[in-house]
Amino acid sequence: MKLERSRDDVLRELPPETLSLLEAVIASAERCGGSVYLVGGPVRDLLLEREIRDVDLIVELPGCEASAAATIARKAAVRDARVVEHGRFGTVRLENRDGAIDLASMRRERYERPGKLPVVEPGCLEEDLQRRDFSINALAMPLTGSASSQGAAPIDLVNGLQDLAARRLKVLHRRSFHDDPTRALRAARLAGRLGFSLARGSRSLLRDAVRDGVFGAVSGDRLRREIEKCFSEAALGLDVVTTLRLLDDWYVLPALEPGLALPREAVAPLRRLSRALHSPPWRSGRLRPWVAGLSLWLAPLSPALRARALRRFSVRGDVAERIAGFAKNRDQRLRALASLRGRGAVDAALAGIDEEELHALHAFAEPAVRRRIVRWAAEDRARRSPVTGEDLLALGLSGPAVGRALSRVRSAYLDGEVANREEAIALAEELVRQKGTRRAARKRVRSGGARRTSRKGARASDKPG
Repeated sequence: MKLERSRDDVLRELPPETLSLLEAVIASAERCGGSVYLVGGPVRDLLLEREIRDVDLIVELPGCEASAAATIARKAAVRDARVVEHGRFGTVRLENRDGAIDLASMRRERYERPGKLPVVEPGCLEEDLQRRDFSINALAMPLTGSASSQGAAPIDLVNGLQDLAARRLKVLHRRSFHDDPTRALRAARLAGRLGFSLARGSRSLLRDAVRDGVFGAVSGDRLRREIEKCFSEAALGLDVVTTLRLLDDWYVLPALEPGLALPREAVAPLRRLSRALHSPPWRSGRLRPWVAGLSLWLAPLSPALRARALRRFSVRGDVAERIAGFAKNRDQRLRALASLRGRGAVDAALAGIDEEELHALHAFAEPAVRRRIVRWAAEDRARRSPVTGEDLLALGLSGPAVGRALSRVRSAYLDGEVANREEAIALAEELVRQKGTRRAARKRVRSGGARRTSRKGARASDKPG
């Protein structure tokens, strides 16, 4: 690891779209006599020579300890930039249409009860670093003062550099998991993404926290947000199975909800989902990876446990119904997709499916069906039918017949039976004629029945009374 770097060296490693914002913040702080430090994950990833995606800063401004971040951000002269303040935690987001950076005033925290959000107070650099989750995230790198022209080594008060070199995660104090049990979920994510392991002493402290039932005090919303991050980070290369397996091995999953585990049947589909999120096989629309992920993870569990887990993660309403019902719908859809012939039939079977269920189906399907799903998602669903409903109305169709005819024409178009608008119109006209023929036949049947009934009535009236 190269430890000593100048500010220019550091800035070159950060996302280029944040450069104008960073330079403005540094200049603002120096004009006001303040200090700016790169902190946490960006410093860790910089030293590991990993791509840096987010920029986190802590700032210090004498006389404005509580509002240092907001003051410096507001004074940063960046055209078209917007300052978004989150007052409770002293954090600020400075953003423009190119990028965004996060600033925080230096602070200390105290937890009044295990599992609850902390009470935040102004603090110094040492207190800010000491409040963090793991030693490898308690590193800071100065961006003001002498760092502008001379090499500056990371500030390390807790042996974070040693743990970084040993590829281990270590909490900073004995009550860390008691204060914030969600650190266990973050540990599993980091271990999975970085290939690190949880230090033996920290593992023992987590075991004590699980034994003491600390996860019961954590709200479902906070747990769901951690689950959301788990599946979202698959796009960055995280293997979700590794994360969930660690949580299972650490007895965290059953601590979240009794009986919750990582079923063996979910492992391969979750791995396929992780790969698909990292290297998408098609261009997705609006996608919430955690919905697809929970659908796969919970599908092998009993319906009762599935429902309890969703309630524990505060997943409600239509999303909860879709996740809970995925196991049943999955088998039905996959059997249909395996037996269908032609691209038009596949299109009809998948029409209207939401993006999350599509990804979950793809992850669970056999190879032949996966190829069908990819072909439909990547090619067929975006193809426009050569005729519209207005075209069919003009030909004399109405009501539900319009939808059926549109589906028939689209299916023929995807299967290559019609190649252009003219051929599609000809097919539509044929459908109109067929509908007219069927309508006339029904009328003849009805009128014939009416005549037979009339003749029977007449014969009956001719009989003597």
